[in-house]
Amino acid sequence: MAKSINQVILMGRLTRDPEVRTTTTGKTITSFSIAVDRGGQEDAADFFDVTAWEKLGELVSQYLSKGRRCLVQGRLRQDSWDDKETGKKRSKVEVVATDVTFLDGPSGENGGNAGGSNNSQSSNKKSEDVVIEDIDDKPIDLSEIPF
Repeated sequence: MAKSINQVILMGRLTRDPEVRTTTTGKTITSFSIAVDRGGQEDAADFFDVTAWEKLGELVSQYLSKGRRCLVQGRLRQDSWDDKETGKKRSKVEVVATDVTFLDGPSGENGGNAGGSNNSQSSNKKSEDVVIEDIDDKPIDLSEIPF
């Protein structure tokens, strides 16, 4: 029997600031939504609701805000419920994030610094932070490779 797969990868911009709440058991959950541009169609996008649990959600709420770009990897989850007001059956599909990659740098590093001297200082700091390690020329022992 074939194994089932439920995996989604989306890249887009946050449409709102992340919202953090806590469950009754004390776990944190962060909700946000992203807009993913449709290729080749101007002013067209698809919108996806995303939830991130615990530490991942805390990082999302700390570093992302409306308009920031990110890459979300996760799985799709469908919820169904009865609407209390109308009594009709409702459903919603959302992405449960397993990994979120922040694509924009911190505020101010995204190509728009007003001060020229500030820009040169940040580029000097980056070059100081780079550490190049020496690479030895020893042959690779294939028996040490785990696969």
